[in-house]
Amino acid sequence: LLTRQDGAPRHWQFDEPVSAAGWLDDTRLLIASASALLAFSLETGQSEKVCALEADTPVTRSNDGRADPFGGFWIGTMGRSAEAGAGAIYRYYKGELRKLFGQITISNAICFSPDGLYGYFTDTETAQIMRVALDQTDGWPKGDPQVWCDLRAEGHRPDGAVTDADGNLWSAQYGSARMACYDPQGRFLRAIALPARNTTCPAFGGAGLATLYCTSAAQNLDADVLEREPGHGQTFAVTEAGIGRPEPRVLL
Repeated sequence: LLTRQDGAPRHWQFDEPVSAAGWLDDTRLLIASASALLAFSLETGQSEKVCALEADTPVTRSNDGRADPFGGFWIGTMGRSAEAGAGAIYRYYKGELRKLFGQITISNAICFSPDGLYGYFTDTETAQIMRVALDQTDGWPKGDPQVWCDLRAEGHRPDGAVTDADGNLWSAQYGSARMACYDPQGRFLRAIALPARNTTCPAFGGAGLATLYCTSAAQNLDADVLEREPGHGQTFAVTEAGIGRPEPRVLL
């Protein structure tokens, strides 16, 4: 886990890979590791296991995740070698971890509309971002997910995503060296080019949530590619992408 505090980097090391986090309160995070959800203290650096996450399935690990507006935490899994259909998407809510959708190859793009009416997710291999209605009482999905944005014709692979204060969805698109913005109806608005082809996940932060950060990946790239394109593996900051929203707190 890496952050920057007062201009200086700060990091914590875990026993196994970690992939996503949601705020429990001002000093604690709910963190998804390869096989569990953990309550982690930023003050002490100590973790406490909340529940197992496919701990009996060594072929999988956690991947994308985000807190929803109702206090739940959605977390997706995938095969460690992206085995077809090995992953799933779960929701943790008030002590219960429930599988929502199965047969997922690479879980990604988990985010929510500002009004809490919809949740979004993707299986990157399908090149389609899905939308599902949420029960307004407790946030559980209701009905079947529908294709909200189909990127197959353009050849883009949706990775992580986040919604802004206007309800637009920002999609990091793996292999396309960009973040793309879509309106609440799934229509393309614009794209921001980045100096790394494998963009992975956007998030708003900084003063007034006016900076859009985006991570990138460097794995599986040849040494000559990394030399020509040194941006791979870096985190980028963009200031002309609009305003974000505070992340909801997760309810244990």
